[in-house]
Amino acid sequence: HNAGVGCMVATRSLEDDLRARGFNNLMRWSRGVDETIFKPHAESVLPADLPRPIFMNVGRVSVEKNIKAFLDLDLPGTKVVVGGGPQLESLKRDYPDVHFTGPKVGEDLARHYASADVFVFPSLTDTFGNVLLEALACGVPVAAYPVMGPLDVIGDTGAGVLSDNLQEAALAALDVPRDHCRKMALNYTWAASAQQFLDNARIARDRDAVAA
Repeated sequence: HNAGVGCMVATRSLEDDLRARGFNNLMRWSRGVDETIFKPHAESVLPADLPRPIFMNVGRVSVEKNIKAFLDLDLPGTKVVVGGGPQLESLKRDYPDVHFTGPKVGEDLARHYASADVFVFPSLTDTFGNVLLEALACGVPVAAYPVMGPLDVIGDTGAGVLSDNLQEAALAALDVPRDHCRKMALNYTWAASAQQFLDNARIARDRDAVAA
Protein backbone atom coordinates (compact mmCIF):
# COMPACT_ATOMS: atom_id res chain seq x y z
CA HIS A 1 0.00 0.00 0.00
CA ASN A 2 2.74 2.45 0.87
CA ALA A 3 4.31 1.95 -2.57
CA GLY A 4 1.37 3.83 -4.08
CA VAL A 5 0.87 7.59 -4.16
CA GLY A 6 -2.48 7.30 -2.41
CA CYS A 7 -4.72 4.88 -0.54
CA MET A 8 -8.40 5.82 -0.26
CA VAL A 9 -10.34 5.02 2.91
CA ALA A 10 -14.01 5.56 3.71
CA THR A 11 -13.95 7.03 7.21
CA ARG A 12 -11.85 8.90 9.75
CA SER A 13 -11.92 5.90 12.10
CA LEU A 14 -10.48 3.64 9.41
CA GLU A 15 -7.91 6.26 8.47
CA ASP A 16 -6.75 6.56 12.08
CA ASP A 17 -6.61 2.78 12.47
CA LEU A 18 -4.56 2.26 9.32
CA ARG A 19 -2.21 5.14 10.07
CA ALA A 20 -1.49 3.60 13.48
CA ARG A 21 -0.57 0.38 11.64
CA GLY A 22 1.97 2.13 9.42
CA PHE A 23 -0.12 3.00 6.35
CA ASN A 24 0.83 6.29 4.64
CA ASN A 25 -0.62 8.57 1.93
CA LEU A 26 -4.18 7.97 3.15
CA MET A 27 -7.02 9.87 1.45
CA ARG A 28 -10.65 10.12 2.48
CA TRP A 29 -13.26 8.87 0.02
CA SER A 30 -16.69 8.81 1.57
CA ARG A 31 -19.85 7.16 0.26
CA GLY A 32 -23.18 8.45 -1.02
CA VAL A 33 -26.84 7.57 -1.29
CA ASP A 34 -29.35 8.08 -4.11
CA GLU A 35 -31.89 10.26 -2.34
CA THR A 36 -34.30 10.03 -5.30
CA ILE A 37 -34.76 6.29 -4.67
CA PHE A 38 -34.18 6.07 -0.94
CA LYS A 39 -36.79 8.40 0.50
CA PRO A 40 -39.69 8.32 2.96
CA HIS A 41 -42.94 6.62 1.95
CA ALA A 42 -46.24 7.06 3.74
CA GLU A 43 -47.55 3.52 3.28
CA SER A 44 -45.87 0.36 4.56
CA VAL A 45 -45.19 -2.56 2.24
CA LEU A 46 -45.03 -4.99 5.17
CA PRO A 47 -48.01 -7.15 6.15
CA ALA A 48 -50.55 -5.03 8.00
CA ASP A 49 -50.87 -7.56 10.82
CA LEU A 50 -47.23 -7.26 11.93
CA PRO A 51 -47.18 -5.73 15.44
CA ARG A 52 -45.41 -2.39 15.65
CA PRO A 53 -42.91 -0.95 16.20
CA ILE A 54 -40.91 -2.47 13.35
CA PHE A 55 -37.20 -3.01 14.03
CA MET A 56 -35.43 -3.81 10.76
CA ASN A 57 -32.07 -5.02 9.53
CA VAL A 58 -31.10 -4.92 5.85
CA GLY A 59 -28.08 -6.61 4.32
CA ARG A 60 -26.32 -9.87 3.63
CA VAL A 61 -27.61 -12.55 5.98
CA SER A 62 -24.28 -13.99 7.03
CA VAL A 63 -22.29 -14.59 10.18
CA GLU A 64 -19.95 -11.60 9.78
CA LYS A 65 -22.95 -9.24 9.97
CA ASN A 66 -23.63 -10.34 13.56
CA ILE A 67 -27.38 -10.54 12.86
CA LYS A 68 -28.08 -12.85 15.80
CA ALA A 69 -27.16 -10.00 18.14
CA PHE A 70 -30.20 -8.20 16.72
CA LEU A 71 -32.50 -11.23 16.64
CA ASP A 72 -31.76 -12.08 20.27
CA LEU A 73 -32.81 -8.65 21.54
CA ASP A 74 -35.89 -8.37 23.74
CA LEU A 75 -37.89 -5.78 21.81
CA PRO A 76 -41.58 -4.95 21.42
CA GLY A 77 -43.31 -5.21 18.06
CA THR A 78 -41.69 -7.12 15.20
CA LYS A 79 -38.18 -7.79 13.97
CA VAL A 80 -37.78 -7.76 10.18
CA VAL A 81 -34.74 -8.95 8.19
CA VAL A 82 -34.42 -7.90 4.55
CA GLY A 83 -31.79 -9.67 2.46
CA GLY A 84 -30.39 -13.04 1.48
CA GLY A 85 -27.29 -15.01 2.31
CA PRO A 86 -25.88 -18.26 3.68
CA GLN A 87 -27.51 -17.88 7.11
CA LEU A 88 -31.00 -17.13 5.85
CA GLU A 89 -32.54 -20.60 6.04
CA SER A 90 -30.99 -21.50 9.38
CA LEU A 91 -32.10 -18.22 10.95
CA LYS A 92 -35.61 -18.73 9.61
CA ARG A 93 -35.73 -22.04 11.45
CA ASP A 94 -34.20 -20.68 14.65
CA TYR A 95 -36.26 -17.48 14.79
CA PRO A 96 -39.80 -18.29 13.62
CA ASP A 97 -41.20 -15.04 15.08
CA VAL A 98 -38.94 -12.90 12.88
CA HIS A 99 -40.28 -11.71 9.52
CA PHE A 100 -37.75 -12.55 6.77
CA THR A 101 -38.53 -10.90 3.41
CA GLY A 102 -35.62 -12.22 1.34
CA PRO A 103 -33.63 -9.93 -0.98
CA LYS A 104 -35.15 -6.64 -2.19
CA VAL A 105 -33.77 -4.14 -4.71
CA GLY A 106 -34.43 -0.65 -6.03
CA GLU A 107 -37.62 1.13 -5.06
CA ASP A 108 -38.98 -2.03 -3.44
CA LEU A 109 -35.97 -2.04 -1.12
CA ALA A 110 -36.45 1.65 -0.34
CA ARG A 111 -40.09 1.06 0.52
CA HIS A 112 -39.09 -1.71 2.92
CA TYR A 113 -36.64 0.61 4.64
CA ALA A 114 -39.31 3.28 4.93
CA SER A 115 -41.71 0.77 6.50
CA ALA A 116 -39.45 0.42 9.55
CA ASP A 117 -39.51 2.42 12.77
CA VAL A 118 -35.86 1.75 13.62
CA PHE A 119 -32.98 0.36 11.58
CA VAL A 120 -30.85 -1.91 13.77
CA PHE A 121 -27.24 -2.36 12.65
CA PRO A 122 -25.51 -5.02 14.79
CA SER A 123 -22.35 -5.36 12.70
CA LEU A 124 -19.02 -4.96 14.46
CA THR A 125 -16.80 -5.29 11.39
CA ASP A 126 -18.12 -2.97 8.63
CA THR A 127 -15.80 -0.07 7.82
CA PHE A 128 -18.69 2.15 6.67
CA GLY A 129 -22.08 0.50 6.24
CA ASN A 130 -23.86 2.10 3.29
CA VAL A 131 -27.13 0.65 4.57
CA LEU A 132 -26.94 3.27 7.31
CA LEU A 133 -27.24 6.04 4.72
CA GLU A 134 -30.03 4.23 2.88
CA ALA A 135 -32.07 3.86 6.07
CA LEU A 136 -31.51 7.48 7.09
CA ALA A 137 -32.46 8.74 3.62
CA CYS A 138 -35.77 6.87 4.04
CA GLY A 139 -36.31 8.72 7.32
CA VAL A 140 -35.48 5.77 9.58
CA PRO A 141 -33.30 6.30 12.70
CA VAL A 142 -30.40 3.96 13.39
CA ALA A 143 -29.50 1.89 16.43
CA ALA A 144 -25.97 0.48 16.42
CA TYR A 145 -22.89 -0.30 18.44
CA PRO A 146 -20.34 2.54 18.85
CA VAL A 147 -17.82 1.05 16.43
CA MET A 148 -16.14 1.99 13.16
CA GLY A 149 -18.81 2.85 10.62
CA PRO A 150 -21.68 3.89 12.91
CA LEU A 151 -19.32 6.19 14.84
CA ASP A 152 -18.44 7.94 11.59
CA VAL A 153 -21.87 8.05 9.94
CA ILE A 154 -24.08 8.57 12.99
CA GLY A 155 -21.65 9.88 15.61
CA ASP A 156 -23.24 12.79 17.46
CA THR A 157 -25.56 13.81 14.61
CA GLY A 158 -28.67 12.84 16.55
CA ALA A 159 -29.86 10.67 13.63
CA GLY A 160 -29.58 7.53 15.71
CA VAL A 161 -28.44 6.05 18.99
CA LEU A 162 -25.13 4.26 19.56
CA SER A 163 -24.64 2.10 22.63
CA ASP A 164 -22.87 -1.04 23.78
CA ASN A 165 -26.38 -2.08 24.88
CA LEU A 166 -28.08 -2.57 21.51
CA GLN A 167 -31.49 -3.08 23.09
CA GLU A 168 -31.31 0.30 24.80
CA ALA A 169 -30.14 1.90 21.56
CA ALA A 170 -33.02 0.38 19.58
CA LEU A 171 -35.65 1.54 22.06
CA ALA A 172 -34.18 5.03 22.37
CA ALA A 173 -34.01 5.40 18.58
CA LEU A 174 -37.82 5.29 18.46
CA ASP A 175 -37.79 8.89 19.69
CA VAL A 176 -35.51 10.22 16.93
CA PRO A 177 -37.37 12.53 14.48
CA ARG A 178 -37.60 10.95 11.05
CA ASP A 179 -37.19 14.24 9.20
CA HIS A 180 -33.88 14.81 10.97
CA CYS A 181 -32.63 11.43 9.70
CA ARG A 182 -33.48 12.35 6.13
CA LYS A 183 -31.80 15.74 6.47
CA MET A 184 -28.60 14.18 7.76
CA ALA A 185 -28.46 11.61 4.93
CA LEU A 186 -28.67 14.36 2.31
CA ASN A 187 -25.15 15.41 3.30
CA TYR A 188 -23.91 12.23 1.57
CA THR A 189 -24.55 12.74 -2.13
CA TRP A 190 -22.94 10.67 -4.87
CA ALA A 191 -21.91 13.93 -6.55
CA ALA A 192 -19.88 14.87 -3.47
CA SER A 193 -18.39 11.38 -3.35
CA ALA A 194 -17.38 11.57 -7.02
CA GLN A 195 -15.82 15.00 -6.51
CA GLN A 196 -13.84 13.69 -3.56
CA PHE A 197 -12.52 10.85 -5.72
CA LEU A 198 -11.47 13.26 -8.49
CA ASP A 199 -9.75 15.56 -6.00
CA ASN A 200 -7.83 12.58 -4.61
CA ALA A 201 -6.79 11.54 -8.11
CA ARG A 202 -5.44 15.03 -8.80
CA ILE A 203 -3.49 15.04 -5.53
CA ALA A 204 -2.05 11.61 -6.33
CA ARG A 205 -1.10 12.76 -9.83
CA ASP A 206 0.73 15.79 -8.43
CA ARG A 207 2.53 13.62 -5.85
CA ASP A 208 3.61 11.26 -8.57
CA ALA A 209 4.90 14.14 -10.68
CA VAL A 210 6.98 15.49 -7.82
CA ALA A 211 8.40 12.03 -7.07
CA ALA A 212 9.40 11.63 -10.69
